[in-house]
Amino acid sequence: MAIARLTGGPLDGQVIPLEDDTDDSLIVPYGEGQLVYRRSGDAENTGDDDGPTQVTFVFGEETEDINPNEDGRLE
Repeated sequence: MAIARLTGGPLDGQVIPLEDDTDDSLIVPYGEGQLVYRRSGDAENTGDDDGPTQVTFVFGEETEDINPNEDGRLE
């Protein structure tokens, strides 16, 4: 099993399981919307004895405001 290492955005530093059929974008639910992370570079640790395969994904965008105040603007 491979893992996705997320960088930037609200999930910075998180590591999550990566499906075998994941393309160049990873979309994860967050609050009322979703976060989009994009693949950055090639897979690492792809050998049999060097730990789980990992791929870095960098924060790209959110589908809803992450932290809106009552009037809908970001604080």
